Amino acid sequence: MTVHIIADSASDLPKEFFQQPSISFIPLKVELDGNDYLDSKTIEPIKVYEAMRQGKNVKTSQASLQSIQETFIDCIKKDQPALYVAFSSELSGTYQTAKMVVEQLKEDYPDTQIDIIDSKCASLGYGLAVKHAKLLSDKGLPLNQIKANIETLCQHIEHLFTVDDLEYLARGGRVSRSSAFVGGLLNIKPLLDVEDGKLIPLEKIRGRKKVFRRILELMEQRGVNLTNQTIAISHGDDEEGAHTLAEMVKEQFKPKDILINTIGAAIGAHSGPGTIAIFFLSDDSILHER
Repeated sequence: MTVHIIADSASDLPKEFFQQPSISFIPLKVELDGNDYLDSKTIEPIKVYEAMRQGKNVKTSQASLQSIQETFIDCIKKDQPALYVAFSSELSGTYQTAKMVVEQLKEDYPDTQIDIIDSKCASLGYGLAVKHAKLLSDKGLPLNQIKANIETLCQHIEHLFTVDDLEYLARGGRVSRSSAFVGGLLNIKPLLDVEDGKLIPLEKIRGRKKVFRRILELMEQRGVNLTNQTIAISHGDDEEGAHTLAEMVKEQFKPKDILINTIGAAIGAHSGPGTIAIFFLSDDSILHER
């Protein structure tokens, strides 16, 4: 039986991806102007970015207990095994809530076949893992094999990203207010990473062009067989910047494909407009396992 793949809105995949059979989408929550929204369902990222540019405070929170329960119960009623590839537990409480929901459901449905993976990934890095899980499901692989494959894959997904304005990271406590002020004056662009699911500052670089060049250097150092990979680039309402980086990547590495999409509200509310992120594999051998 086909394994049902579940992801949440922090995967930043295009909406049409979730219109395929045997895949579900759980939205994280967004609060703006005193109103609650569901990420990418009842609010679009562009509205969040426009609000942030106006100086408004946007808050996010984990997916609701109800939405997780409904998604899992739907799989149970269809008697379909399911794998939830979750947003990093270091950045959201959704993974822990989902684990609790599964344990509760097993009391009423002891034959439940729902597994959960803490991807330790974010944005389209997380999205790449979800896409590969769907590919393995479509090939008919069993739940335990898909889970093992994706757990290994997630350990080799590299994240590199830069933000346009340090103020947004300062609001979330990622950098100090003084650093944000000085960075703005000097056009400092931080280069950040995700390690074991946590946000890690790597370097501070003056100017976006230099940041992009540094990203290519790190891809050269960390990536393996980039020519045979699908590289993912997500952006905070900066399609021009995303395509500029994509052209640089194409020229240097000639990858199999480049996936570009907007960063959703769940992550964008913290990183801000102008964010550019890129994702690739440090080991692509797992893609070729059967």
